[in-house]
Amino acid sequence: MKRVSIVILNWNGKEMLRKYLPSVLKFSNGEDFEVCVADNASTDSSVEMLKAEFPSVRIEQLDMNYGFAQGYNIALKRIEAEYYILLNSDVEVTENWIEPMLQYLDFNPDVAACQPKILSAHDHSTFEYAGAAGGYIDKYGYPFCRGRIFDTVEKDNGQYDEPASVMWATGAALMVRAADFHSIGGLDPKFFAHMEEIDFCWRLRSRGRGIVYIPDSKVFHVGGGTLPKNNPFKTFLNFRNNLLMLYKNVPDDCLKRIMIVRFWLDMLAMLVFALKMQMGDAKAVIRARKEFKKLRKTLYKDIRKQNMALATNKYPAEWWDKSLLKAYHINGKKTFSELNF
Repeated sequence: MKRVSIVILNWNGKEMLRKYLPSVLKFSNGEDFEVCVADNASTDSSVEMLKAEFPSVRIEQLDMNYGFAQGYNIALKRIEAEYYILLNSDVEVTENWIEPMLQYLDFNPDVAACQPKILSAHDHSTFEYAGAAGGYIDKYGYPFCRGRIFDTVEKDNGQYDEPASVMWATGAALMVRAADFHSIGGLDPKFFAHMEEIDFCWRLRSRGRGIVYIPDSKVFHVGGGTLPKNNPFKTFLNFRNNLLMLYKNVPDDCLKRIMIVRFWLDMLAMLVFALKMQMGDAKAVIRARKEFKKLRKTLYKDIRKQNMALATNKYPAEWWDKSLLKAYHINGKKTFSELNF
């Protein structure tokens, strides 16, 4: 059994693999490490390319496109390792990127998972949107990061160069103990993609397990490689999954109030999309709420009960009990340091 298995989930990402896999192989060498590509039934000859150009890479072929969440769940059941690193195919890693995270987890058994510093592949001096220097979430479900609030992304000036406890670690480069991954049932398969790592980490935090940002580890992420930002399906997944995540994890005493506020915030978001003539996105918000309502009454009713029963820390310190929308749009607080978190 390997100590660390770096697992890249792929679906029609042949060119991304060809471009970024060499850095992973170069800087993930050693008897304790393995690099694996789990392929979600790609149709772009990804598997053939891997066999021809990267014969040392382990390949786990799935029989269909299960999405990010279930794809990883299935693949990781086949892989025996002490630690997994879930790594996007569009990530360039750097020298010594694994060791700081591995050392931290080895010496901190109460910590389940961690992430490196995520910088933009397009501008190495700037944090990358998806993860930056570790993630948090406000009381209405809006995620943000040290280094990124909504669309405001900071330059890396060393302001986040100390390890920090965070609410969630990005799925672009997430290192997690295999035991912890499997103990909470992995990623939520219904999410398909988007928000699944935030829900996953929230469940870990609620059960008393730590999530940490490790700045001595650094990677560069392209981001947005699967679905473009203005894709209505992406809008649907983000809104639906965010509502499911809140319903699964918010404690009883504030769930109703939060969900009422979120209804009106979602209606506002739909109106903004419509005013911008982004009718596909406006319709996606309505579709997301309808799907959430259906799932809440059926499958997720029992899932919520189970989560609440297993939670030992229903109010993680990194869950910000304020409104990020108000702080950003009304109070003009555009960076993490201005939030006085």
